Amino acid sequence: MSALKTVLVPINRAGWPFIAIFVVITVAAAAVAAPLGWAGVVLTAWCCYFFRDPDRVTPGRPGLIVSPADGHVSMIVDAVPPPELGMGDRTRPRVSIFLNVFDVHINRVPVDGVIEAAHYRPGKFVNASLDKASEDNERMAIRLRLGDGRDIAFVQIAGLVARRIVCRLKPQQVVRAGDRFGLIRFGSRTDIYLPPGTSPLVIVGQIAVGGETIIADLTSEEPQRQGEVRS
Repeated sequence: MSALKTVLVPINRAGWPFIAIFVVITVAAAAVAAPLGWAGVVLTAWCCYFFRDPDRVTPGRPGLIVSPADGHVSMIVDAVPPPELGMGDRTRPRVSIFLNVFDVHINRVPVDGVIEAAHYRPGKFVNASLDKASEDNERMAIRLRLGDGRDIAFVQIAGLVARRIVCRLKPQQVVRAGDRFGLIRFGSRTDIYLPPGTSPLVIVGQIAVGGETIIADLTSEEPQRQGEVRS
C-alpha cells in the first residue's frame, strides 16, 4: 500500500483545468494521427505529474523553519527583503530555491505565525535561477510575524516558463508550518528571508523538500553549514 501511495499521488485542484485541456488536445491529435495522439498522452501524463500534491510530514518543534518549496538550493546570500513588505533596508540571510518543471510546485508555509502583509508585483520573466530574478521578475511577497515578534519573508517568483502565481494567503491570517498556501506554474523560484543573524542549515546545491527540509533553527547557535558533492 505504501508503494502504491508513492505512485498515486493526489493532484492539486488547480491542475484539473489544465489536465482537461491536455486531454481534449490529445483526443483531437489522435483523430488526426496516432503518433500525435501518443505524444499527447505523454504530455498529459506530464501535466498530471506537474500538479501532483503529496502530503508532507512537517517537523513541529518551535523554532524550526522549513522549506517553502521543493527544488535545489541555488543561492544563499545576504539581501534586503522586497521593499513593498516594509521590513527596512537591513540585509538578512536569503535562501533561494529553484524549481524546475519536474519538481512539486506546491508552496508551503515555512513556520507558524501570522501573515502581516502579502503583496503582488508584476515584472519580467527572466530565468528564475539568476540572482536578478529576485528584483526583476513577477513576484508575490509575504511577510510573516513569528510568535516571538520576529519576522520572516518568503517570495514566490515567476520564471522563464512560469506565467502564473497562485497565493491564498491574506493579511492577519494565522498559519502553521507546512500549510499549503499556493503554487507557481510552470518552473519558478521561492526565496525565504530569515531573521537577521540566523544561520541557514542548508547548503547550495542541496535538494530541499517543501514542508519537511529544515532551512533554519531559531533556537540553535550552529554556524552556517558547509558541504561538498560526493560520488
